[in-house]
Amino acid sequence: MKTLLILTIFVTALTACRQDETVRAYGGGDRTWALKILNDAPFPATATLTFPKTGEIAGHGPCNRYFGAMTAPYPWFDTGPIGSTRMACPDLEVETVFLQALEAATLSEVLGDVMILSNTEGLEMVFNATD
Repeated sequence: MKTLLILTIFVTALTACRQDETVRAYGGGDRTWALKILNDAPFPATATLTFPKTGEIAGHGPCNRYFGAMTAPYPWFDTGPIGSTRMACPDLEVETVFLQALEAATLSEVLGDVMILSNTEGLEMVFNATD
């Protein structure tokens, strides 16, 4: 019984000490990232990505604000389902392409003021830090 209590305390302490292992902790956090290039072409609208808290993503697409979960350890990237507001605008099709690409990304790399999200199927999203 005493061993079980010690083990429980140890596991609880390890869980409490666990730190953020996502792209947020590896250069992605505390910045706003603007999408500049999507699959070798300049992105024709404004779209941003932030990591406001551990396990979260948020930003602005060309039309709407969006949000979602992101808990994959760096360099992996997995957003899970993305929710957004539902305002219409002329760039709604471009926004759909952006959000679908964001959901399809599986890898992340931060190189100073540049962040690249990609996957093994050829997706490449190049973001620049805006602040």
